[in-house]
Amino acid sequence: MSVSVLFHFAFDPVSRAARLALGEAKVAFEENAVRPWEPDCPVGALNPSGMTPVLQTTANNRVLTLCEQAAILGWLEDRDREPFLVPADPFERAETRRLVGWFDRRFTDEVDAVLLHERMEKPLLRLGPPEARQLRAGREALRGHLTMLEGLLAERDWLAGRRLSQADIVAAAHLSILDYFGEIAWANYPALKTWYMKLKSRPCFRPLLTDRFPGVAAAAHYADLDF
Repeated sequence: MSVSVLFHFAFDPVSRAARLALGEAKVAFEENAVRPWEPDCPVGALNPSGMTPVLQTTANNRVLTLCEQAAILGWLEDRDREPFLVPADPFERAETRRLVGWFDRRFTDEVDAVLLHERMEKPLLRLGPPEARQLRAGREALRGHLTMLEGLLAERDWLAGRRLSQADIVAAAHLSILDYFGEIAWANYPALKTWYMKLKSRPCFRPLLTDRFPGVAAAAHYADLDF
């Protein structure tokens, strides 16, 4: 089997989730960093939506193109008879799916679509400076989500229960970008901070800690495993 290729944008949360999951599964892959908003982006010919991430891999002499987070994480789950990032326990399976859906919809709509638009998309697309009103709204929404996560982790080892799951991978992908921009006051969320430190210490996380956004320095603690 040839080496898989992941088409991704480094500061796209779902691209980060794919990178983390592939790294956790120890799947060898090459990274092809793309800009999905540009007209000549190769992802447009691979995925009808034109969105990242896209994983191309070869199995049994057939090229398999996996488009976006759900397809890539599902493929990783299907590769083995044993559960990988979807726990066998029915409660934890249900909780994993609930939390992944939470991030895919509510967190994306209330936090990413506001804060990452102001902090990241506007500079990339030259849409002007961030708006203070929007930043306040995004940060208020973020605090609500972080409080929810803090409550879960005060009682659990991992977000969905006793073991690492897709919920942790997806949550860490989103939070890591906000952390890069210094948007998370970790001292206010001690259980969440401990959880994030555990994830940052896993080998799959190391490539993310080398990502840099043009023109914006990472938060001082971004690459520190013990912060």
